[in-house]
Amino acid sequence: MKKFYLIAVMTLMALTVSAQQKLTLSTYAGSNLEKVDGQECKVTVNRYLFHGWNTISLPFDVNESELSEALGGDFRLERLVGIESAGNNVVLNFQDCKTSGIEANKPYILYFNGENANCRIAKTAIISNEASSLSFSDGNEVVTMAGAQKQTDGQGYYGILVKDNSEAKFTAVTNENKGGFYATRCYVKLASGNGKTISTNHLAAGETTGIAAVAKTGKLMDVYTISGQKVASKANASQLRSLKPGVYVINGQKVIVK
Repeated sequence: MKKFYLIAVMTLMALTVSAQQKLTLSTYAGSNLEKVDGQECKVTVNRYLFHGWNTISLPFDVNESELSEALGGDFRLERLVGIESAGNNVVLNFQDCKTSGIEANKPYILYFNGENANCRIAKTAIISNEASSLSFSDGNEVVTMAGAQKQTDGQGYYGILVKDNSEAKFTAVTNENKGGFYATRCYVKLASGNGKTISTNHLAAGETTGIAAVAKTGKLMDVYTISGQKVASKANASQLRSLKPGVYVINGQKVIVK
């Protein structure tokens, strides 16, 4: 009986392995993921990265160890955590999230420290076809960052130009610099259009604290943006918790509101 049970388990395992689909993602035109949505696949992606800042969004999770194997351990990975706008200028606040790795379909900026190269990630993973984006508002502007699941027309969006990627500078796509976004790249869209100038700010992983830790002190506190603009005076705990998602300076600390 035990022998029969063992054979049955081994047969089931073999069938499971053989049933796993092999998936090679196109990082240019994009891939049809509807048929494999939610399924475990042996997936391979060959993504060309330029030395400096790139954008990336993948339809499966990749942890820090797997990224280090593919990119080298000195890469940087950041996600958008808030925005600030004043007049014609918009600041995107990104925070280091290297230890968390890549979450399926979330948009990231990635600093590749090697020479321009085609980097290969191969693993068994659950594939997700569900689009995901990040949106933040400071009351004056709404910024959305998303990944392109297929080749996307760039008109009206912002992206990182290869020739100007040392500072993660997002530039508006216009008639003069016509272009689009290949699959697995990310773009930024402003609710007001693409007539503003975008700059980026980089925060370390431990540079911020949560709003709950600040609010629970019960003190009345002034609230500022990273750039020093006051947005609230003598805010109480309830007012602090109701701040729009983003990064603020409160009582000398950088505080993140999710």
